[in-house]
Amino acid sequence: MAAASISRRIVRTFGSFSVSGNGLTSLPCDLKCGISLVSNRKHSTSILTPDDNFPYDLLAKKKVITPDRTIGQYQDLVIPVTNFQNEDKGFMVLAGDVFDVPIRKDIIHHVVRWQLAKRQQGTHSTKTISEVSGTGRKPWNQKGTGRARHGTLRGPQFRGGCVMHGPKPRSHAIKMNKQVRRLGLKIALSARAAEGKLVVFDDMALPTHKTKNIVNYYNQMENTKKVLVVEGGPIDEKLKLATQNLHYVNILPSIGLNVYSILLHDTLVMSRDAVNKITERMHTPINR
Repeated sequence: MAAASISRRIVRTFGSFSVSGNGLTSLPCDLKCGISLVSNRKHSTSILTPDDNFPYDLLAKKKVITPDRTIGQYQDLVIPVTNFQNEDKGFMVLAGDVFDVPIRKDIIHHVVRWQLAKRQQGTHSTKTISEVSGTGRKPWNQKGTGRARHGTLRGPQFRGGCVMHGPKPRSHAIKMNKQVRRLGLKIALSARAAEGKLVVFDDMALPTHKTKNIVNYYNQMENTKKVLVVEGGPIDEKLKLATQNLHYVNILPSIGLNVYSILLHDTLVMSRDAVNKITERMHTPINR
């Protein structure tokens, strides 16, 4: 109503004009634009047709991918299965309680800290005053020499003497509950699955033991720096020979899969057998 009344006032002010079409033909160009802007202020819309010269070259070429699921809902995941030759080997269902758990950085931090502390050797050792070699004789008389009084030359203040309160061989391992350790591994697997960095192979068979078989597959992978290959059973000899000269490809059996190794590699390649064994291990009740 306000827009229509303003238009009528402008028409009265400028007198009578010829009306045709939209009723604004004989108005000045600036006035017509102003009336159109006032009357359509609330419903201004721009429509591009295929004939318009739109600068498509200014648009970003990168595809925008919207997540089709919410992470951490314990939903079973369907993932394609392939091999080193990029052949289609069907699909595999990943258990949601193993590969789709909520991501918790605090659990990952605790598990990595426990793992690094447990693998520390702790073989550091120093000699105490009873272990260092040297005489036990009093170096000089207690009084009369003008020097400080000493009872032994094996003390920490002398060259070649002992070390007081030095390190001794010990274990640096800290305690962590089994369920927390298991949860850390589930979170690491879920993180790789959510990132799209989890690849499932039907098997790890290679035609030959040549390193170029692995290098050719690695070159086809996008945004990948280090790859962790997880085998279900004993490691194939051809696969071992083909990867032993590549610093960016490492192999582990499923029994040795751990959180720290997963975090060190941005891509995780697992065989069907390895996935089944990991899932079975995660579903095994914990012995209290």
